[in-house]
Amino acid sequence: MVLLAVANANYELVYVNFGTNGRVSDGGVIDQTDFYTKLKHGNLQLPQVNSSNGLPYVFVGDEAFALRPDFLKPYNIRALDDMKRIFNYRLSRARRIVENVFGILVSRFGVLRSEIRLKPENIDCVVLACCALHNCLRNKAPTSYSPNDVLDQEEPITHVFQEGLRAIGPNIADIVPCHGRNSTDEAKSIRDKYTVYFNTVGKVSWQNRLALVNDSRDS
Repeated sequence: MVLLAVANANYELVYVNFGTNGRVSDGGVIDQTDFYTKLKHGNLQLPQVNSSNGLPYVFVGDEAFALRPDFLKPYNIRALDDMKRIFNYRLSRARRIVENVFGILVSRFGVLRSEIRLKPENIDCVVLACCALHNCLRNKAPTSYSPNDVLDQEEPITHVFQEGLRAIGPNIADIVPCHGRNSTDEAKSIRDKYTVYFNTVGKVSWQNRLALVNDSRDS
């Protein structure tokens, strides 16, 4: 049974959907949510353009999801040049937020670490209660619930990430990739615009060095 979630920059869950059969790909899971239905029909009331850089507001996800004008995912690693490699690296930094959220949930709520021995129709109450408690604790007692050593930390000089304690323990199941989901030209164009931005006015001085390090690890 799959938990799909959207997180904000404060490690809080702003949307959750639970209960889709685990044999369904991540792309198939999101297709069945009211979140994705509203996203496709433009009913989430997202701002159209970021006034500081002229780029649209977007969600970010991993390779399992479909590329959309409002939902960015990485470039295929088999077709990377230096600019696309930088984009993948910057996208990966943003995705660490939601990866940390799932890690905190699993590390803090032991019921999520193994099979939940309840009737399937009752499991959703347990999982959704964990999500609600997570948000409450992040809001009311963030330092005691998820202190800094639990979260991934960026070394201030080298800018290399060190995985926090949330990464120690039971592994979250690998994503199930989806296949045959063609992207529109508009979606590809917006991703390309972000790629140009990250390599020009939006670049940071250390990204080339770290993007090459991450790329060598992936290979």
